[in-house]
Amino acid sequence: MGNTKSGAVSKEILEDLKLKTKFSETEIVQWYENFKRQCPTGRISQEEFQNIYRKFFPDSDANTYAQHVFRSFDTNDDGTLDFKEYIIALHMTSTGKTTRKLEWAFSLFDVDKNGYITKTEVKEICTAIFKLISKEDMAKLPQDENTAEKRAEKLWKYFEKDDDDRVAEGEFVKGVLENDGALRLIQYEPSK
Repeated sequence: MGNTKSGAVSKEILEDLKLKTKFSETEIVQWYENFKRQCPTGRISQEEFQNIYRKFFPDSDANTYAQHVFRSFDTNDDGTLDFKEYIIALHMTSTGKTTRKLEWAFSLFDVDKNGYITKTEVKEICTAIFKLISKEDMAKLPQDENTAEKRAEKLWKYFEKDDDDRVAEGEFVKGVLENDGALRLIQYEPSK
């Protein structure tokens, strides 16, 4: 990739992404070309990101969840996602190791970005997740987790914390890794 022409991914970003992800150079270049076609400015706004989520969840209210996901991916807090943030996010959520995915999940739940999550933040994210769940899938949920409040309560119990305590990232990762039930509660997988 000796001479990079205008419009091509820079060698510096390419090398950095190869180190931080499991994507090959060819894959990164292909992702970049697609990214530039979809986002000619080289950045994705929160509104554009929400539009993408609405396409994945056409029968749900994906806006709130998309806002939280966007916040967790926008690592430099500039209100947009650049290609590097986009690819690292893609890697973490699709092919990354479980621990890395849980670190990302922690950043999703850490709404105020203070390095801790509270029961209130857990409830906020569970509420956003519930807006994604179809009526059919909602009817299939166990009685003790068929509302956002019940799910948040059940998840919080895994951390063995009082209602006004907080959970640090390491505690969160350890707590979820040690409890399959907690892992299931922090995500939403639409039924196929």
